[in-house]
Amino acid sequence: MDSATLLARITDYAGRPNPYPLYAELREAGPVVRQEDGSYLIGTYYEIAALLHDPRMSADPRTRGEVAHKPPFLRLDDPEHHRLRTLAMRPFGPPHSPRRVDSMRGEIDRIAKELLEPFEAGRQIDIVDDFAYPLPVTVICRLLGVPREDEPLFRAWSDALVAAADVRPEDDSAEEDKAGDQARMEMGGYLVNLAEQRRGDPGDDMLSAFVNEPDPALRLTQEELAETAVLLLIAGHETTVNLITNGSLTLLRHPEQLDRLRRDPGLLPRAVEELLRYEPPVHMRGRIPHADIDVAGTEIPQHSSVILALASGNRDPMRFDEPDRFDPARPDNQHLGFGSGIHVCYGGPLARVEAYAALGALLPHLGGASLVEDPPPYRQNAMLRGPRHLPIQL
Repeated sequence: MDSATLLARITDYAGRPNPYPLYAELREAGPVVRQEDGSYLIGTYYEIAALLHDPRMSADPRTRGEVAHKPPFLRLDDPEHHRLRTLAMRPFGPPHSPRRVDSMRGEIDRIAKELLEPFEAGRQIDIVDDFAYPLPVTVICRLLGVPREDEPLFRAWSDALVAAADVRPEDDSAEEDKAGDQARMEMGGYLVNLAEQRRGDPGDDMLSAFVNEPDPALRLTQEELAETAVLLLIAGHETTVNLITNGSLTLLRHPEQLDRLRRDPGLLPRAVEELLRYEPPVHMRGRIPHADIDVAGTEIPQHSSVILALASGNRDPMRFDEPDRFDPARPDNQHLGFGSGIHVCYGGPLARVEAYAALGALLPHLGGASLVEDPPPYRQNAMLRGPRHLPIQL
């Protein structure tokens, strides 16, 4: 096969159930493979890790003139990225709010148990719709202070935003981009209005913390608040849905490892790290070099589109022993599941807590359960890869 068509084949829906042979082909052809659309695809662990830490690599699509509006901080470069990420972190994590995530453990466990109450032996359930989607969306909505009755609004908005953010060959994506812009505007407007209702009357939620920050130098502008709140809501549940669903599917495909975890739940934290390596929720990240850059002997010109295949790096035999084997006790598991460098996943600590709670609560129900179809139907998205449905027979 022509290695210049790898990106087209990886993003083609036909490869969604198992893109890993294509990633192996990428690593054999690489480390850097120029694609027919002019982009550069990179799938080897050490090159990806180095580029994620390289200040010459930009995350900002405006570097190539791809968008006119200012993107969320996830897609900005320092120093602006550092400023906004720091402000967003103040009400979320250390050092200013060190107990925010930890204090939610009990509530996350309760939400998981409530969702599992209807799961009875002999029933057929959909892991995605009945459990993996509602758990993180409920958690992130409570964290931000979104009323429960408004939670359903976010599914359509989220689907449109995720479709617009997908990595694909550089073709006409105007329709997805337009729908994504509309969803971003509507969701941002909703969240800003909700935050304004908390001004001067704060609750114990992040929107309240944002609008009631006493130091003017540490306040987000209304536009920054909208972008940051939208980012937290999307990033706070989309990746976790995939982590829980991919994890459930992997355990059902490896019954001996499922039994091992049921006998020894203390292995769960290491098992979650292995799932982040073996079946990560995020498969690719895009970057743009500010200057001409040499990667493993290949010259990548300034302003080129560079796609880092994180999921391929996670299966690189130059970094991991027996990379295609699922090992819940794997040592030295420095995976790329949450990225690396200055843009390492902001919500990683929360995603881990949710995955421990979700899979820990699911384990008793998965013994003897069977997949209704394998492979299950996948979502269209190649970047945020996971099943759209995961029907199982309890």
